[in-house]
Amino acid sequence: MRGIVVNELQRHSKIPLSKNASIPKPGENEVLCDVYSAAMNFFDVLQTQGKYQHKPPLPFILGCEFAGKIAKDSPIPPGCPFKPGDRVFGAGQGSYAEKMVVNINSLLPIPKGLSYEQAAGLYITWPTSYEGLVGRADLKPGDIVLVTAAAGGVGIAAVQLAKVLGATVIAAAGSAAKLDVAKRCGADFTVDYTKAGWQQDVLKMTKGKGVDIVYDPVGMITDSLKCIAWKGRAIVVGFAAGNIEKVPMNLVLLKNVSIVGLHWGAYRFKEVGRIPEVWKALLDLLSSGKVEPVVYSKVYSLDTVMEGLTALEKRETWGKVIVSVQGDGKAKL
Repeated sequence: MRGIVVNELQRHSKIPLSKNASIPKPGENEVLCDVYSAAMNFFDVLQTQGKYQHKPPLPFILGCEFAGKIAKDSPIPPGCPFKPGDRVFGAGQGSYAEKMVVNINSLLPIPKGLSYEQAAGLYITWPTSYEGLVGRADLKPGDIVLVTAAAGGVGIAAVQLAKVLGATVIAAAGSAAKLDVAKRCGADFTVDYTKAGWQQDVLKMTKGKGVDIVYDPVGMITDSLKCIAWKGRAIVVGFAAGNIEKVPMNLVLLKNVSIVGLHWGAYRFKEVGRIPEVWKALLDLLSSGKVEPVVYSKVYSLDTVMEGLTALEKRETWGKVIVSVQGDGKAKL
């Protein structure tokens, strides 16, 4: 079996390609899946460097999110809703390989009309964006939402979701090309946050009011507080810029705002009942065609995974970066 095997931690993501990785064996409540497409995430880069909180023992197969089929020779655990040949997406350890084992509780059916490439990047980014906006920010129709890194994986999902839920969306990114992607995905306004004083542009767009919600996967809460509205809500989604902020709490007090965190991965331990509610809402929206996963223009292969991860690390990509593993990743039901 071909797969991307990390034999030792690297400083610069120099990942060896093994063409003879062992086919994994399912354990309790697990199934064997044929991987058609896999998605890249920034934490994949961190994992190769030993900097991510989840550190699988060496050697390990890299990758997490995927879309594919239940393998024809997979055991089917009691209570599993899937059968061999079913199209599924989900997450586990080792998606940069032709086969992987996945817990049945980490799988969902691919919505009709979506390809494997589109479905491969759903499992982490889309519920993160939905719960951040709805569950944590309490988004209401008419709210004004500022999305930082708006052309990235979680950002572009947040742009679409906020728009379909009735918000006015201001997309913030660092290049004209990325702002164009966000605009094409529904953003009402765009702003380049690499330019000094960009917050003044946001205040002009909102007629001096500021934004009701800041959705921030970058680490720009402090900067965004300069254009947040009275009683605004700032959602801490991540720190893609690499620095964990120290927010001046006097600004929080003076503007009467709320800063709340979102750790979607912890919901399976802390609030498991919320997970099916989020997925029902998302799958309904995806099936309706009101929102659509955005795939980066270049699809990588197992042979070019390093190239894709490097582009992701350098912020050269937009949307969800996908690896075509086998089969026709563009095939739809």
